[in-house]
Amino acid sequence: MDFKTTAETIPAAENIYSGIQEQTIELDYILPDYYPDIFRLVRCETVPVITGYSVIGDKLSYELRCDIRILYCGEGSRSLQSVEQHQTFSRTADIGKSCECPEITIIPKSDHINFRAVNKRRLDMRGAVSVKINVTGENMQEVISDAEGMNIQLRKTPVRFASQKLTAEKIVNISDDVSLSQTQPNADGIVNVRCRALECEKKTVSGKLLVKGDISVELLYSSNTGEGCAIEPLSFTLPYSQIVDFDGLDDSFTCKVTPEILTCEVSPTADDPHKIACEAEVRLICRAVKTSSVMLVTDAFSTVYPCDVAFSDINAEQIPVVCTENFTHTAVLAEGDSVPKTVYAVWCVPKNINSRLSDDGKSLVISGMLTYSMAAEDGSGAVIMPDRDEAFEKNILLPEISETPPANVQITVKDVSYNITSDGALTAQTEISAEITVTDCENIHVVTDIVINDAERKKRDGDYAVKLYFGTENEKIWDIAKRCSTSVSAIMEENELVGEKLQSGSMLLIPIVT
Repeated sequence: MDFKTTAETIPAAENIYSGIQEQTIELDYILPDYYPDIFRLVRCETVPVITGYSVIGDKLSYELRCDIRILYCGEGSRSLQSVEQHQTFSRTADIGKSCECPEITIIPKSDHINFRAVNKRRLDMRGAVSVKINVTGENMQEVISDAEGMNIQLRKTPVRFASQKLTAEKIVNISDDVSLSQTQPNADGIVNVRCRALECEKKTVSGKLLVKGDISVELLYSSNTGEGCAIEPLSFTLPYSQIVDFDGLDDSFTCKVTPEILTCEVSPTADDPHKIACEAEVRLICRAVKTSSVMLVTDAFSTVYPCDVAFSDINAEQIPVVCTENFTHTAVLAEGDSVPKTVYAVWCVPKNINSRLSDDGKSLVISGMLTYSMAAEDGSGAVIMPDRDEAFEKNILLPEISETPPANVQITVKDVSYNITSDGALTAQTEISAEITVTDCENIHVVTDIVINDAERKKRDGDYAVKLYFGTENEKIWDIAKRCSTSVSAIMEENELVGEKLQSGSMLLIPIVT
């Protein structure tokens, strides 16, 4: 008698590499002749950006750019001077193995900064940036989906999995001149720039993805008035609309677009100080996933012949589930005499975000730091830009899933408002959005091989067509059939059973199948 098996190739999710690399930053800068001497340092900040990456074999290479801005005041002046420098680094990570179509996540963050004036014309800065790298891939595994012949009995289960993944990227260049309002003074210099990409709209057209979105720009600029230097806030949005070529894409795929800001250059226009010129570069990271369903064999036996069954655990990756939770955080930034005379702006940057499952496994606990910064004027009229770190923790309920999943958390500050309370405290309230991407990888114990020994038959303890068996409550019909070398359908038909388990303990008639 012939015995045939049918196999399916299932992509199983595999974590290829996860690690953190550190990069030191050093700046020894001598001021050009047209800059005034350094009298008082105000602020230094670095913004790290990943400008590109590639994988060749088991090596991941990436380009890291650090944008450095140092603000200072000259002697006898309240005007802010801005020193801007850019440093680039090429780094390589050994990810351990090569894989086709890896999914790469690279997140840089500034760890610490120390800066000082060596003398009136020389600046020294030392800092560090850490880069978190995660690489996932697919491990193709062959499993049994069907078999026939030699009285084989199969237990099957339906499995949905991410059968196909597509990725595409596109760089978008955006530029525009923004006019200041009539009540705002002219811009002489840029003090601080914060740029973020807002959630975008998308539409699938055969082989292409239409993406439409905006970037939000918030900045502080300096204006030298007759009474000294004033700091003015300004915010605006720049729209973009792009067509991304996406070979193989159609309506059967679920798409996600992640916009990343690569550069955001802002400066007063040369011919009109009442306008701000903005040039931004945005990378659109597009991912598409298509799911399929298949019946896989999770156990097997023959009612007549001895057989060996090989098993393996696979992680059937599902379509990522994205949920968003909005919450607020309140912090006291200054009290009493430390409250500035004038506050120009307050902003907030999330740092060191961590996540863990709650003890009951039903929610995600997100924690980290919120760095509050302000541009203000103290009692002496000097411009100050202090920082204050505040810890936060938020418990967010996860969606219904089958297994404990890994979760990617993206924290975005949507808005910051501030006020001085009746008792003289400067407080800030931050509107925060937490985007949680849950990738459910269902772990399934499946059959990978069946070997039947047709040279001999199973030995029975007697010559009979029916035997008696006392089943216990919740006992699986499959386990009874396997133990007695008969079929599930025969037991259910003979005893008029419904369902995969016994509802109560009872005596069963077990027909013998040959």
